[in-house]
Amino acid sequence: MNLQRFIVLTSVAVGAVFLGGSWISVGATFESLFRDQSRAQSEEIARITFASMNEIMSKGWSRSQAERFLAALRSNHANSGLSVELYRSPVVEEIFGTIEQPAIATNVRRAFDSGQRVDDDFEQSYRSAFPLVAEERCLRCHDNAATGDVLGVMEIRQAYGDPLRAARIAFYRNSTPSLLLAALIACIAVWWVGRRISRGVNNVQSSLDSISKVADLRNFEVRPQRHGLDELDRIQGSITALATRLRSIAVDKDILMFEIGLLERFVITSEVIRDWHEYVTQLLADINSILYAPVLFSVFQIDDELFDIEIFWHSTPTPAYRARIESSVAAAMRQDPRFNAPASVNIRHHNATEHQGDLAIDDTHLELQVKSYFVDKPTIGSIVGIGVHSDTLREPTQHLVLDSILSTLLNVVGSIKAIHKYTRDLEYYATRDPLTDLYNQRVFWELLNYEISRCERHGNRATLLMLDLDNFKLINDHFGHATGDLFLQAFTRSVSAALRGGDIFARYGGDEFVVLLPETDLEQGHTVAMRVLDAARATVVDLGAQGKAAATVSIGIAVYPDHAGNAKDMFLFADTLMYKAKSEGKERISLPTKDDVMEVFRNITDTGVAVVNAINERRIVPFFQPIVHIAGQFQNAVEVLSRIEIDGKLMRADQFIEIAEKMSMIHRLDAIVMEKALDAIACSGFQGPVFFNLSPRALLLSEFTQTLRGIVRQSGVPPERIVFEITERDTVKNLSLLERFLADLKAEGFRLAIDDFGSGFSSFHYLRRFQFDFLKIEGDFVANMIASKRDRIFVRSINELARSLGIQVIAEYVESAEVLALLKELRIDYAQGYHVGRPSQDLPVAHSTRIAL
Repeated sequence: MNLQRFIVLTSVAVGAVFLGGSWISVGATFESLFRDQSRAQSEEIARITFASMNEIMSKGWSRSQAERFLAALRSNHANSGLSVELYRSPVVEEIFGTIEQPAIATNVRRAFDSGQRVDDDFEQSYRSAFPLVAEERCLRCHDNAATGDVLGVMEIRQAYGDPLRAARIAFYRNSTPSLLLAALIACIAVWWVGRRISRGVNNVQSSLDSISKVADLRNFEVRPQRHGLDELDRIQGSITALATRLRSIAVDKDILMFEIGLLERFVITSEVIRDWHEYVTQLLADINSILYAPVLFSVFQIDDELFDIEIFWHSTPTPAYRARIESSVAAAMRQDPRFNAPASVNIRHHNATEHQGDLAIDDTHLELQVKSYFVDKPTIGSIVGIGVHSDTLREPTQHLVLDSILSTLLNVVGSIKAIHKYTRDLEYYATRDPLTDLYNQRVFWELLNYEISRCERHGNRATLLMLDLDNFKLINDHFGHATGDLFLQAFTRSVSAALRGGDIFARYGGDEFVVLLPETDLEQGHTVAMRVLDAARATVVDLGAQGKAAATVSIGIAVYPDHAGNAKDMFLFADTLMYKAKSEGKERISLPTKDDVMEVFRNITDTGVAVVNAINERRIVPFFQPIVHIAGQFQNAVEVLSRIEIDGKLMRADQFIEIAEKMSMIHRLDAIVMEKALDAIACSGFQGPVFFNLSPRALLLSEFTQTLRGIVRQSGVPPERIVFEITERDTVKNLSLLERFLADLKAEGFRLAIDDFGSGFSSFHYLRRFQFDFLKIEGDFVANMIASKRDRIFVRSINELARSLGIQVIAEYVESAEVLALLKELRIDYAQGYHVGRPSQDLPVAHSTRIAL
């Protein structure tokens, strides 16, 4: 039921109640008046009649006189509705006899019995029975009566029904026009009030119907209107005030659900990292599903004075609008003091669709509708800030919600960018030497093996140049390592300029370099080597008053397949000829002869036989290199290194490991060194963790695991103290076997470490797939931390990544107090290197603090 119908029905009901009440009230009033009039009339008639009767009876009257008196009473009131009757008592009838009279009614009987007047209302007639009581004077005629006896009763009956009906009819006839007029006025009033109310309600209802979400509140407006009714005006004012308050406090459920849904975006996959621009573009599309935000931008700090701005568009902007957004973003950045200093900014735009949207907006609104969120320090992925251009900023509450969304987006986008940056940096540094930006040793071997495989398929030749700087140590000793680094960089630039487009230039380590010349024979290789020799001679670093730093180079040449049948032999051949060039006076090229070929292969064969004999005779000597906890809170550890005794001299592992693998003796070598090392540890009482290197070739033997368990069990050293180092570059071809082997080791209680992290292409893949306890950073990055900012960034990134995964970090190649202090500043867990301790046959003294197990 609507309000207007309710008012009409209520008015009708009230009118009906009023009319019925009036009818009843008027009827009762008329009836009361007629009764009172009849009573008064009866009393007057009774008084007159009694007076007349007393007058007549005082003179004495006969029977005929009495009958005439009664007839006269009846005839006088025959047409007036009034009747008078006299009733004789038995006392009178005894003397005077009976007269004609009606049957005695109840009221008359009561008057005879009580001697009192009796009034009642009977069939719309008012009846009064007046008793005639004997007095002293009456006894003269009525001697059989006593004073106080009732001699008779006079009944006066007044009928008022017809007059009452006539009066009522006359009243309603006369009042009907007034009632109709009043009803008409009431209907008009109801219609007017209903119309006023309907107009106000429809106005509010149309505005309320336009609201389907919180965003519609901004357009909600109740038009101001005077209804003429204070109550309606107050209701409208309250609704308007409520809408205003709702605009300031209401938050759209979709926005809150979207903000909650952002938490799910922290599940970051490799696809998200690889295609992070598309991921953020999709985030912007999701934002636009709940609020209008055509532009999202993020600011990343790449270097102290270098920033990247990524601007993501929901639709393709016009050139003019894109320029205005760039200007607006720059204005937002200028509010941060970090951007006041001279800085380089790279801006990149990303469009979600090719559709060019209508983004026309004036500069004032553009400035008001750009929200930016900058952090004090870029702690996540070097992200500095994030911002959005959205019309939601006009609403205070949604402004707060958008702040929260931006804060969440800062973490989401920052995390994605951080991992993307770390991945990109790790991939870069895994393939490059950080000082010279050349390929590193790991990549060189992969490229050399690939080139030899290609030569085998196509019947081509390939030439390898082995370069070693002459007297480079003098530059470091005389001018310092910083100058030595400058010279290496200058040497790299000079040699690179002398090489051909397809030649591969790599730094093998220290002052050793290699050049791989695809599809090149000995003659062509010699020509390139001459250009390299000339480039080295021309490399000079001018140090002003300190002098000039210069050095020459010795070059060895090897050609596949003329001088070797595989990559390792080819490298050994070129390396041997390089040392021959040095022995012949340096600064020259050593070209191979037939005698050189025979001598090199004879040396390789002799070394192989010596290594096999040493292993068979168990002439393996374990060395222990300390691994120190930098903060001093945990037990120091040791890494077990292998040495072979040949002709009374100890051979380093890098000189015989490849030979042992080639001779299929590596599993016996690993077993012997583990057995001897664990025996020494058990006897010394050393309580720290013990690190062992496992060769991938040993994993191919199914009985190796049983042998390993037996050695550990026999030594009495708990498996929890033994850590096996896995180098990912050596095991990539045996991934499934490695996974099963590592699972068995973890089940036994052994711990695992990934060695040389960052040296190969699959570091992240291994870190994601296997549960490592320790991570050893590739030593080249640690050694160059002081001189190279890139290396510091790389080490810091690896450490942060490992910490987030709950992995302890070990830095190798720690060869100075400065490097150790920097590692402590970066909160690296462990340090290993010549500055910490050189490899020795003797175990370090047991540390007194607890073990990090």
